[in-house]
Amino acid sequence: MEALKQTILSEGKVLSDSVIKVDAFLNHQVDPVLIKAIGEEFASRFTGAGITKILTLESSGIAPAVMAGLSMDVPVIFARKHKSLTLKENLYSADVHSYTKGQTNEISVSKDYLCTGDVVLIIDDIMANGQAVLGLVNIVQQANASLAGVGVVIEKGFQEGGSMLRERGIPIESLANIASLTDGVVTFNAEEDSLR
Repeated sequence: MEALKQTILSEGKVLSDSVIKVDAFLNHQVDPVLIKAIGEEFASRFTGAGITKILTLESSGIAPAVMAGLSMDVPVIFARKHKSLTLKENLYSADVHSYTKGQTNEISVSKDYLCTGDVVLIIDDIMANGQAVLGLVNIVQQANASLAGVGVVIEKGFQEGGSMLRERGIPIESLANIASLTDGVVTFNAEEDSLR
């Protein structure tokens, strides 16, 4: 997705050979025009998949997931990282290790909102090691729902998450696939963004 790539180049900040900061438009401040286009792109890429629900992880996945849900006219569920007074039982739960934060969280989704027969699209904002997606896939499996695929806004193609998930047969559509952040320069994968 060219608009996303250009925004990464103009507004992204490379912090190291493995970390890019995209909080100017994706995961702190949100560019609603770009996020709307991202949602429409996911809807286009998963047309005909019969999706009934979109599942993401709070909080950075919510904006692109909501825009995809709006474009597909389906509900969006976000897995919570913290339980609350209103979300403490009747849950599907999985552990997810965050590469960026260096910590593991138990994520949870109410059984009221994800059911057998649902066809689920998972949306991830940034995929590095694929742990968030694995946790969400685990929740889809616990619900006996079907996985239509995974939509990734930015994939760090130089880290193992995408390869590991694809080897497991999980269909992934990445809108921008970064091949390298070496020497502070963002290089995109020359192949198709969606590497199957």
